[in-house]
Amino acid sequence: MTNMLCESAFFGVVISLLAYELGMLLKKKFGFPIFNPLLISIAVVIVFLAVFDIDYQNYNDGAKYLSYLLTPATVCLAIPLYEQMEALKKNIKAILAGILSGVLTSLTVVLALALIFNLNHKMYVTLLPKSITTAIGMGVSEELGGAVTITVAVIIITGVLGNMLAETLCKLFHIDEPIAKGISIGSASHAIGTAKAMEMGDVEGAMSSLSIAVAGILTVVGASIYAMFI
Repeated sequence: MTNMLCESAFFGVVISLLAYELGMLLKKKFGFPIFNPLLISIAVVIVFLAVFDIDYQNYNDGAKYLSYLLTPATVCLAIPLYEQMEALKKNIKAILAGILSGVLTSLTVVLALALIFNLNHKMYVTLLPKSITTAIGMGVSEELGGAVTITVAVIIITGVLGNMLAETLCKLFHIDEPIAKGISIGSASHAIGTAKAMEMGDVEGAMSSLSIAVAGILTVVGASIYAMFI
């Protein structure tokens, strides 16, 4: 039975969608940030593969079809930004300054932690692109000599944590301005955090979408400079 399921072209897609739907149901029922749908789905898939002794490659042969949707989904992030074009024009200087601050903060924190924990150069550059989208982060890590697979894991963890904690941190630090919320979320936790920003409001989602692209470009340049420090 297990072999028959694994041989199905859409086995990975079905398991992924069911796991995510379970996460959505738990989030709606309990409402706690820890019940993040993405986090739940990752845990469920890992447990499922381990319990039924299913090879990851067999799972990914089907699940990879979901990856094809990443590009059009990313392009769709331009829609809320277009709808908030007037707000972007009026606050362009503050927005760019906020994104730059977010990128520099991320890189500086990684540098500080690397010095505190005495990380070698490879592990240090592996962590530098933690706050940008996976596609760009993988390229940065590979170019600087980092461990790409660990970079991917760190990027996902950063995004999930941003998604879980974004709203709570905004309330804790009394950040009420929608533009500020969107910039902080997008520059710190890329696309996964942006999903939360869109739940918070249209302006938040639009600014977070913008931050993904700009922060990615700035990090490519900034990471190359910071890589020389260790």
